Amino acid sequence: MSPTWTQATVHTFDPTAGSGSVITDSGLVIAFDTRAWAAGPLRTMRTGQRVRIAVDDEHAPTAIAAITLSTFPPVG
Repeated sequence: MSPTWTQATVHTFDPTAGSGSVITDSGLVIAFDTRAWAAGPLRTMRTGQRVRIAVDDEHAPTAIAAITLSTFPPVG
């Protein structure tokens, strides 16, 4: 099953760990880990930045498979 892409806003980001959290447009806070960060092309992010997230359909809405800028095309 392929992931569902949606937009969100960066809530927290730890560049050392490559993890953080986003807030979806519906207000849900979802954490992302190093794997989701590594799956996208980004080098860094800042709080408040708009991003596009790939939500793992099997574990929706709590598992982010990839994260990228909202203006970039979906990854993979």
